[in-house]
Amino acid sequence: MPHAYPFLSPEQKKELSDIAQRIVAPGKGILAADESTGSIAKRFQSINAENTEENRRFYRQLLFTADDRIKPCIGGVIFFHETLYQKTDDGKVFPQLIKERGIVVGIKVDKGVVPLAGTNGETTTQGLDGLYERCAQYKKDGADFAKWRCVLKITPTTPSSLAIKENANVLARYASICQMHGIVPIVEPEILPDGDHDLKRCQYVTEKVLAAVYKALSEHHVYLEGTLLKPNMVTAGHSCSHKYTPQEIAMATVTALRRTVPPAVPGITFLSGGQSEEEATLNLNAMNMCPLHRPWAITFSYGRALQASALKAWGGKKENAKACQEEFVKRAVANSAASIGKYASSGEAGKAAGESLFVANHAY
Repeated sequence: MPHAYPFLSPEQKKELSDIAQRIVAPGKGILAADESTGSIAKRFQSINAENTEENRRFYRQLLFTADDRIKPCIGGVIFFHETLYQKTDDGKVFPQLIKERGIVVGIKVDKGVVPLAGTNGETTTQGLDGLYERCAQYKKDGADFAKWRCVLKITPTTPSSLAIKENANVLARYASICQMHGIVPIVEPEILPDGDHDLKRCQYVTEKVLAAVYKALSEHHVYLEGTLLKPNMVTAGHSCSHKYTPQEIAMATVTALRRTVPPAVPGITFLSGGQSEEEATLNLNAMNMCPLHRPWAITFSYGRALQASALKAWGGKKENAKACQEEFVKRAVANSAASIGKYASSGEAGKAAGESLFVANHAY
């Protein structure tokens, strides 16, 4: 076997593992505020707000300046490129504001999904070209972790082994490039919730996908202690007629993770995958109460499931700023409790907490 030349010094490894540990410290998770301009347009449309740069800046500022109750709940925030360079009303760049609050700054670095030739409508993710230079710049500009999303779907013929291998390889290339620049990569192989498959089928596919991802990360010599995983929860397809309990979802998900994710990985930060705010919190809580041993932190990296009620409360109006922040804090506190298995539903849900956030073929 050829020799693997170490590409990280002990100091670099320590920096990476320290960053990863800070993001998933007990009770902490990630706010995914990295919606692209097109994605946030859809969110704003739902509340009749105009998709202007100023509205995007103001809305994100509301989230980032919520009161100190969020400090023990949010370990990291994922930015979109535009947001990384925006400023608060008083002229402070957002990354500086976030860092002063003890939160780690992250950046979405992929360039979206593109069709994968020779497959039945499957995709891969673009953005490796120029990633080396972009990571160097993002590190300088304050980002300490990154996110890259790959997408797979369950149908009678997919995911194909080609799509699984290609996406695993792309994630591994991205992860190794990030680590060369002192950036912790969040590895996100998302299996979409579209379809009518049952829980068992999703678990089987999730195990196959994660096994391929960790094989690729190993082949690319990625330092696992300096990475985080952002997977889907194991759930039945959105059109499945059978409804599973949070306990069944937790058991299937934790089992799949135990079979595939090495204990060296510091944390698993779930995406909410179109679940309602309350569902995402209850399922996360059930995982942290699951009787199976879990060697990693199990927490959240939510976009819609942290923001749906907040967005509704804001409604695009400046005078609703306080109400918006209050809803965001409520969800952050709920998910923080769920990440240590201590969430008890108060029945006092937010403005959108019970609404499904499912979007068919969800793209950023």
